[in-house]
Amino acid sequence: MACSSAPSLSVLAALLLSLGIALVLPQLVVCVATMTHSKGPQNFDPSLSTPTLTYEYEVFVSFRGADTRTSFTAYLFAALDRKRIVAYRDDISLPRGGEIGPELLKAIETSRIAVVVFSKSYATSNWCLDELVKIMECKRVFNQSVLPIFYDVSQSVVLEQKGVFAEALLNGPIDKVNNWRTAMTEAANLAGFHLEHRCNF
Repeated sequence: MACSSAPSLSVLAALLLSLGIALVLPQLVVCVATMTHSKGPQNFDPSLSTPTLTYEYEVFVSFRGADTRTSFTAYLFAALDRKRIVAYRDDISLPRGGEIGPELLKAIETSRIAVVVFSKSYATSNWCLDELVKIMECKRVFNQSVLPIFYDVSQSVVLEQKGVFAEALLNGPIDKVNNWRTAMTEAANLAGFHLEHRCNF
């Protein structure tokens, strides 16, 4: 079943211009509008190269709350809501009493697009890095679209794991570090957007 018509890109761009993210939402809208919905339960068709999924969300946003929850990602979620793009957010979509880990992993799997907001403290959260590993797994297995946003941090810092990103690897659990390193490298190699903090947030 084809997805619904895309919201007006010109209206969305004007809305986001003052936020410094005028290019981000149109890109998301184009991705959503050009993809098709899968039907039926999760399954694997031997004639296809990848499994098919029933999507529950259009967008999953991976972000470090301490850095962007009340600034960039708050505006991002609000803009997505206005355009009726269904986005998963851990503080609203998670059922009360639900286990955060399994629920979030399922939300990643059943999202059409993953947006990864790399910020200065992103790598200080083991859970953010675990999310990233799952996102890149879904890109490989389900061909999930992944859009990295480098917010107040350079792409090279993530790609080469410098600064706090290097510290995360030095101080992280031995059984996870290699997966974190691989996921950061793969994500940072993707085409994305570079944004700086705006005081008018």
